[in-house]
Amino acid sequence: MKKIVAHISRTILGLVFIFSGIVKAVDPLGTTYKIEDYLKAFGGFFTDLMPLAETAAIILIAVEFLLGVCLLLNVKTAWTSGISLLFYCVMTPLTLYIAINNPVSDCGCFGDALLLTNWQTFWKNIVLLLLVIVLLLTRKSVPATWTGWMEGVWALVAAAAVGGFMVYNLTHLPIWDFRPYKVGNNIPALMEYPEDAEPDQYEIKLIYAKDGVEKAFTLADYPKGDSSWTFVDQQSKLVKKGYEPPIHDFEILNMDYEDITYDILESEMPVTLVVMYDLAKTDKRQLNKVSQLMRACLERGESFYILTGSGEQTISEFCFEIAIMDESNELTPFNHPSQCFCTCDPVTLKTIVRANPGVIVVQNGNIIDKYNLRNK
Repeated sequence: MKKIVAHISRTILGLVFIFSGIVKAVDPLGTTYKIEDYLKAFGGFFTDLMPLAETAAIILIAVEFLLGVCLLLNVKTAWTSGISLLFYCVMTPLTLYIAINNPVSDCGCFGDALLLTNWQTFWKNIVLLLLVIVLLLTRKSVPATWTGWMEGVWALVAAAAVGGFMVYNLTHLPIWDFRPYKVGNNIPALMEYPEDAEPDQYEIKLIYAKDGVEKAFTLADYPKGDSSWTFVDQQSKLVKKGYEPPIHDFEILNMDYEDITYDILESEMPVTLVVMYDLAKTDKRQLNKVSQLMRACLERGESFYILTGSGEQTISEFCFEIAIMDESNELTPFNHPSQCFCTCDPVTLKTIVRANPGVIVVQNGNIIDKYNLRNK
């Protein structure tokens, strides 16, 4: 019985770790952004750790995948179960804190492939922590499957596999796109609210004062028409999140602050959108390709825009710097920024495409193409 329990615990833990590692490895930048969200939410000295977010993401992905493979194949089970215990002894109280304080909307433990609430994540970790403890107590009943150098071979193969997989997805685009902006999706359709959509529910408190004493009322019992009470403040608290469409922050403004979102989405001709969510982090080696792409679009009579989350001053300084470096005097988006540059929420841009710069092509609201510019 101990042997059966140990095998079941080891298999479940191994599969969970492998799944978690793979869905993060397919989108390492998404894991990086989630870690950055945590660091921003915690504030203080944690914000100084932002430059380490990508390194931390890669290490986390590699550790999870390696633990999963070793547990599933029964490689160094004593070591891997001990490391797993340490992992969940850290993650379980952390997810409890996150569930209580809600600094971010979801944990990101399974990337964008499977979204869990913060409380669901905490209870998931409780179950897995119990499985780790069971495995530690029963591991001696499971004989070693591999011995000597074969254990090292499996660990090296797993490390090479997950490392190569991450490199490919970082240098191209995620081979599986779990986000709403994948090729084939219709953006306006994913922005719609169903007629029976449930709205957000808020608890509203009205604070009134009388004889120097403040008291909180609800909308049903506040002292309406009673002049002896003086209104002080109104407080609202979200008690239940309503329906939120998959795409809810897609808004594009040109340099004159005009909303051109539906001009783009309703265009019957293809519209090419180059995404540079942060100009300070944009790969400048790809900017010549941006200019070539713009000229090709204009020759075909198609619209071309650059979307960024950077501010107007940053755009001007960036374009001036690039225009000075360009001695060809050819038509580029950087010597005509007012015609090409538009602003959009940076979080939305990072969700649209995991590249900086990246490209999506939209026609009649449909995403018909999407790629990392470095691959063109």
